[in-house]
Amino acid sequence: MQTNLNTGSIQKHLIRLSLPAIIGYFFHTMFNITDTYFAGEISTQALAALSLSSSIFFMILAVSIGMSEALTSLVGNAVGSENMPQARHIALNSLAFALVLSLGLSLFGLWSMPYLLEILGNPLYGTQTLHYINTILYATLFFIGSFFFNALLSAMGDTISFRNILIATSFLNVLLNYIFVKLFGFGVIGIAIATVISECISMLYLFYKFKKTALWKGYKQFRLDFSVIQNLLHQGFPPSMNMFLIGFGMYIITYYIVPYGSEAVAAYGVAVRIEQVFLMPVAGLSVATLTLISRNNGAKLYYRIRPTIHFALRYGFIFSAIGVISFFLFGNFLSSLLTNDTTIMHLSTTYLRICGFAFFAFVIIFISIAMLQGIAKPKIIFPLSLYRQVIAPVLLFSFFSLFHLPIESIWFGLNVIIFSSALYLWKHSNIQLSKLYQERHFNAPQ
Repeated sequence: MQTNLNTGSIQKHLIRLSLPAIIGYFFHTMFNITDTYFAGEISTQALAALSLSSSIFFMILAVSIGMSEALTSLVGNAVGSENMPQARHIALNSLAFALVLSLGLSLFGLWSMPYLLEILGNPLYGTQTLHYINTILYATLFFIGSFFFNALLSAMGDTISFRNILIATSFLNVLLNYIFVKLFGFGVIGIAIATVISECISMLYLFYKFKKTALWKGYKQFRLDFSVIQNLLHQGFPPSMNMFLIGFGMYIITYYIVPYGSEAVAAYGVAVRIEQVFLMPVAGLSVATLTLISRNNGAKLYYRIRPTIHFALRYGFIFSAIGVISFFLFGNFLSSLLTNDTTIMHLSTTYLRICGFAFFAFVIIFISIAMLQGIAKPKIIFPLSLYRQVIAPVLLFSFFSLFHLPIESIWFGLNVIIFSSALYLWKHSNIQLSKLYQERHFNAPQ
């Protein structure tokens, strides 16, 4: 059933769309934390291997994540303008594109992995990293399929299906990890197998829910339209590069952490997992913001855009404050849930207490990017991500490395980079929104 997001309370729509996404992302993070926990049960090297793998695999999937965000915007705008045939046409062509994208990314990942490890100096845990990520890469289709089906469901106002399957697979992953790691002793490969099985089930369920929407009707009349795919690539390139650079940024950070030892790499992985739990509400808000703005932009209800942003920012800052306070009061306890190594616990807790303040900047970044995608003006996303994830870290961290500064300098440097990016993006977003109002001769109803 299609939900009308063009009328009624913006605040209620934002909450209704955000809550399922927040719950779903929370359990998705629990999924990752389960993997981290079982890796820690194997060894410190296995934990470091998983930390390194996550940044590299994120780079591989980044293109599909960005494309799925663009897909939500394109289909959402078509639905908002009440052009269901066009929305359906875009949706079906996107699925054909997803198949080709899956194959290409899988092959690229398998080819590039040895070189990425070589750049890091082939650390002792490099073999375990390859075993884990190669198993995952063979199943790229399941991950991309899940992203695309969820994007289409989100465009139709359904964020509940994604929540439901993430909850189910989160619990399933615990069981599968126990079987393959504890009972069968497969090591990191067992963790990868558990992930692949869970993701396959997730994709099949989301496809089942997608088939029930109006986007699937008339699928037999499908015709391949390269102009649709070209438009998807055009809209999806900036967010895709943004997501890719996030993964690449994690890889760069890891590069500068490696000299501090495997405990430091493992601690970074532990801290990021914990950080993601507290960032999930903000991620859920950004999904809801993108859906609301794209639908109202398509319906030419521009006066509903700015209030959507304000409500999203307000809730996001509240969640950020909760995160910062939690890290200072319970940071050591949270780290102890994932590792018994006192060195790793100390390093991860220090990261959380320093970098937690960046949550406020992340709120601005997430919501601003969602707004820019929703009004189809995402061009700034790529150059800003290039600054935040590559240029600034390389320059700043190379300087720190030159003077052999302690690892805490990297954490403080991250805060400087993230806050400067947020301030610029906030200014740019307001300029673009003002231009949109002027171009459309915007007048709010009296």
